[in-house]
Amino acid sequence: MTAHLTPEILVPRLGEYLVQQGMLSQVDLQAALAYQNNKLSSGKHCLLGQALEDLHLLSRQQIDQAVTEQIIQLRNALEDANRFLEQRVAERTSELQEALRKLSELSQMKANFVANISHELRTPLTHIKGYLELLGTESLGVLTAEQKQAVQVSQRASGRLESLIESLILFSLAARGEMTLKLAPVDLNKVAEEIINFTHTKAEDRNVQLVFNARSDVPNVKADKEKISWAMLHLVDNAIKFTPSGGRVNITIEPESEDLIMVSVTDSGIGIPTERIVEIFEPFHQLDASSTRRYGGTGLGLALVREIVAAHGSLIEVQSVEGKGSRFHFPLLAASKSA
Repeated sequence: MTAHLTPEILVPRLGEYLVQQGMLSQVDLQAALAYQNNKLSSGKHCLLGQALEDLHLLSRQQIDQAVTEQIIQLRNALEDANRFLEQRVAERTSELQEALRKLSELSQMKANFVANISHELRTPLTHIKGYLELLGTESLGVLTAEQKQAVQVSQRASGRLESLIESLILFSLAARGEMTLKLAPVDLNKVAEEIINFTHTKAEDRNVQLVFNARSDVPNVKADKEKISWAMLHLVDNAIKFTPSGGRVNITIEPESEDLIMVSVTDSGIGIPTERIVEIFEPFHQLDASSTRRYGGTGLGLALVREIVAAHGSLIEVQSVEGKGSRFHFPLLAASKSA
């Protein structure tokens, strides 16, 4: 049974409206509804308006007038609802824009604070390093064996502090959008070899095997050597730190396509829970933030690696299985042959 398309179909509770308007009594409405149900039971299509007209309770003109009034009311209600919705959307948009502005201001203040503090720390650290160097070379007098060991410990600590300050300065530049790149052809094989030479002592101390299989078919990439070296070094240093004794860290540099070179650092370390991978790139964030956490660090390293890779027009990706290891990788654009 197919209903005829009439304006009445669009109007809900027509009978209630007619009673409210005093055009129909409740008794007459019940009679019309009963008449309509009988028609429907016999398989005949019958709207309430038709039932009222058949029973001579209302004329077709009165019914059409009532339907028209209800449609106009519904349209007005819809327009009011749309206006209210638009107003709420505008208000929420304004609120979100204001929240974003405040967040941006806070981020800028934090970046400025980090930059200022970092620069203020750099000057006294330079003095400390200079005097430690003088002490270590015995330019200020002969040292005993214990004194030499104490100076060496202090020099290593000042080196770590200097590295932290440089990371903070680099982070503040990235946060303010002021990270600049000096792009030039870079031999990633040489960069990897330098990183191996720099980190092999730490790997040996932790009994971690450090592997790099150089390939002769890898072309130079277009990159900032200093910054991309820093990013790769941090990935390797992290991999060594989070790989237990007897584990392995692999550096792989290979052509991904004619124009792209893939850089990857893979370890057999502790891995990262899948649901927490996104957290590792958040600045000043540690997955283990407890006071007794086993692994050191400021939580800035991977955030900076992501910024450096992004500044090169690339994206760092992570695959990890908890308890089995992780792989960090990103592509770099091959340098043109004329470069």
